[in-house]
Amino acid sequence: MNNFLFVSAENDAIPNCKAGGMGDVVRDVPREIAKRGDRAHVVVPAYCRLHKNAIFKTDLEFSLRGVNYKAELYEVLPKKIIKNITHYVIHHPEITEGGIAHIYHDDPTEPFFNDFIKFMIFSTAVAEAIKIGAFGDLDIVHMHDWHSSAVLFLKTYHPAYKDLKKMRYVYSIHNLAIQGIRPFYDNYASVHNWFNEIPLDHEALKDPRYQDCINLMAVGIRLADAVHTVSPSYKEDVMLPSRPPEFIGGEGLEKDLQQADNEGRLFGILNASNYNNIRTAEKGFLYRNIVKALFGWLQDESKKYKADFLAHTGEKIMEYVGNRPKFIVSSVARLTEQKFYFLKQSPEAFEAILERLKKVDGIFMLLGTGNPDYEEMFREMSYKHKNFVFTNGQSEDLIDSIYLETDLYFMPSLFEPCGISQMLAMRNGNPCLVHHTGGLKDTVAHMKTGFAFDGDSYEEKIQNMLKVFDEALTMWEKDRPKWKRIQTNAKKMRFTWENSVNEYYKDLYLL
Repeated sequence: MNNFLFVSAENDAIPNCKAGGMGDVVRDVPREIAKRGDRAHVVVPAYCRLHKNAIFKTDLEFSLRGVNYKAELYEVLPKKIIKNITHYVIHHPEITEGGIAHIYHDDPTEPFFNDFIKFMIFSTAVAEAIKIGAFGDLDIVHMHDWHSSAVLFLKTYHPAYKDLKKMRYVYSIHNLAIQGIRPFYDNYASVHNWFNEIPLDHEALKDPRYQDCINLMAVGIRLADAVHTVSPSYKEDVMLPSRPPEFIGGEGLEKDLQQADNEGRLFGILNASNYNNIRTAEKGFLYRNIVKALFGWLQDESKKYKADFLAHTGEKIMEYVGNRPKFIVSSVARLTEQKFYFLKQSPEAFEAILERLKKVDGIFMLLGTGNPDYEEMFREMSYKHKNFVFTNGQSEDLIDSIYLETDLYFMPSLFEPCGISQMLAMRNGNPCLVHHTGGLKDTVAHMKTGFAFDGDSYEEKIQNMLKVFDEALTMWEKDRPKWKRIQTNAKKMRFTWENSVNEYYKDLYLL
């Protein structure tokens, strides 16, 4: 039996610990590993909330900033108990929750200031837990994004953690754009302040652009035994320099990724979706679930500032309860530059999409929260356009209904390491219209399982987005048999964790 440890900022196997797709991966991969008879431990920060009602396991004592620290390791009851998987959280009062999904901080004046502090404490506590054998004798430590890469820093440079070198370390990149860059010196949230006993190897740790800073995403890429991007096409993308907005590639770390590839350490393995024992929605409840979600949000104190808009959305949706639209385009995502850059940069293109939908008695339904500028733009669009329904919140029941009951799923991501939304939509027979980038290349085939647009320039991409959108609606209007074939093909597609974890074992874990 092999013994694994997953170290992450998110884990959707436990309640209220997910902001994005990373939480899904950290939930699903251990389940596939456990199926094979191996053992998996998963540890995330408690964020001063997830340890409540959990089972205390042990104190973790270590030194940071020249001060003695004591964190606590707890075992947490998961949503679903599965043999050979144990879930943990680490509590310390300085590991606080942020405003993004009650996990991450948004620090506009000093990027990563608060998150650096909490993830340094977390990573050191994880290193201490490994050292004292809290997870048993480990074979593989699998870390996710920059939040956990300090474990690699500690096992490489910290004399107290030299025993951590005996196991294999795997590093997964979920979002290369968020890199955890902080100063080496002269700041409270700097490497030297937190690890003043370690001589800093600047060449091995520095950011390629900001030479006086550490880049924790780069640390993961440089120091791991194996580095993993979450789709094969994204692996190829990130080894090329970015040319925004036409192309988003290595985001300054392309040389590090090229080197990892040359050394045989870089692998692109597609994330997957679940097809058994899934949470399913019942058809016919889309509008009811919207209204139910709206009433819930209207009672939420934190959403009082947008109560007028929520009421506006409710009034709009009631019109469609008795007079249902003939065609629904949908999108579910965090409202960020990655997901909706094209619509914010070219609002006239978005308005052209809404005008085209009017011709088929269609609406566009968007669900999400995120960047305040994007939220404001979509709220304004909703006031302006009757056939744009913006549900500015999060609701699991409503999301399931959207995937099940809408006709075309729209995913115009500027870049996409893998994407899970398109897999969930396809699983429900909902064809997708996507930007031909990253993992979307690997999952949606133009005119076979969905629709894709691209272009050599930004202007060409926007033109092709509108052209392909028009082609999709024209097919639905005039060639329903072909549309149904694409629906059927999309529903038949299978992106399974069994296949992906087979590749993990062969390439990442060497087991």
